[in-house]
Amino acid sequence: MTQDDDKPAPKMTGTPRDVPIAWEALEDAFENNAPEVHSYLQLATGEVIRVVDGIADPAMHARIAGDAGYLRVDPVSSREQYRWMERFIATVEETDLRGKLIQAIDGKGAFRRFKDVLMAFPVDRERWFSFRSERLRTCMEAWLAAHGIQAIARPQWEVPTADEVRDAAEREETEKPGRKTRAVMAETHRKRMRELVELLPARDLDAAVAFLEFLRDRRHMPRSRAKGVDDAEQLPEDPPPTDEPLPKP
Repeated sequence: MTQDDDKPAPKMTGTPRDVPIAWEALEDAFENNAPEVHSYLQLATGEVIRVVDGIADPAMHARIAGDAGYLRVDPVSSREQYRWMERFIATVEETDLRGKLIQAIDGKGAFRRFKDVLMAFPVDRERWFSFRSERLRTCMEAWLAAHGIQAIARPQWEVPTADEVRDAAEREETEKPGRKTRAVMAETHRKRMRELVELLPARDLDAAVAFLEFLRDRRHMPRSRAKGVDDAEQLPEDPPPTDEPLPKP
């Protein structure tokens, strides 16, 4: 379908259907007119489903196309989008840029060259984005009206604050202590050790420090020595046999 912003929007008939439109996704669908790309508006959620030939399962595409809960999106034609570029160029005040844009849209690959030229002109690039978005929005609103759809606000999902979830989190920790992570358990042990150190008499501090240093150094010992497993391998070998008589007692 070719949407022309010079044409009046079609009148809506019947009672409009409220749909929480995902505007950015719908805008992308209206702009993308590649023949292998098919976009559908999910009427219950307002989301836009994109199906690409050669990638999507043909059976799934057929199912979506035949489902009354999906409405196929008719993108803006290449011809109409080309006319948008021509109209935008007429608004460019800088002579040098206007000449480059006119040259860019001449021949095949016009859309890519047009965007490449604007990359070096950030102000006019932003002007183009706004110019194009306004025309896309006009086309989308006309298309929605023609299909008896009224756009409504989408529900917003808000992240709860720490205060809002603190009571529930503390209650869960109390009821299910086994779900604590290793990091939480380690921090609990460290806190308990600090409390015990404060309670130790001065005469026992040296022994406590020595034991903690032993635990620390054990991490760097060979595995067999650290665990005490294969201690026999660490002993000196027996002396070789000899024929000399044993010394008399």
